[in-house]
Amino acid sequence: QVQLVESGGGLVQAGGSLRLSCAASGGTFSSYTMAWFRQAPGKEREFVAHIWRGDSFTSYGSSVKGRFTISRDNAKNTVYLQMNRLNAEDTAVYYCAADVQGSFSDYTRYNYWGQGTQVTVSS
Repeated sequence: QVQLVESGGGLVQAGGSLRLSCAASGGTFSSYTMAWFRQAPGKEREFVAHIWRGDSFTSYGSSVKGRFTISRDNAKNTVYLQMNRLNAEDTAVYYCAADVQGSFSDYTRYNYWGQGTQVTVSS
């Protein structure tokens, strides 16, 4: 069983930056594709970014491409999400996910989830 714990969320002004972290335990981290999703109140969970287990391939949702960067440190069992040029539309609970079976942008295909971390961007 894999446990995921997110951290790094908080309140930031528009135009600012935050870095989220997701620490994994209980599994073989390097073998898992990892992803970040987000969910704003009243909206469906949205794909943000994913990184292949080999760290050689990443992809991003269209709303964050060019502003967010996903990375991983397999020695620390941690995946990161660097978020730059934040705006009010980025306000959401951000979730870390691991071990996809199928489409990496489909949140229903992931087996493990963290509890989420709130990101609030003030305009």
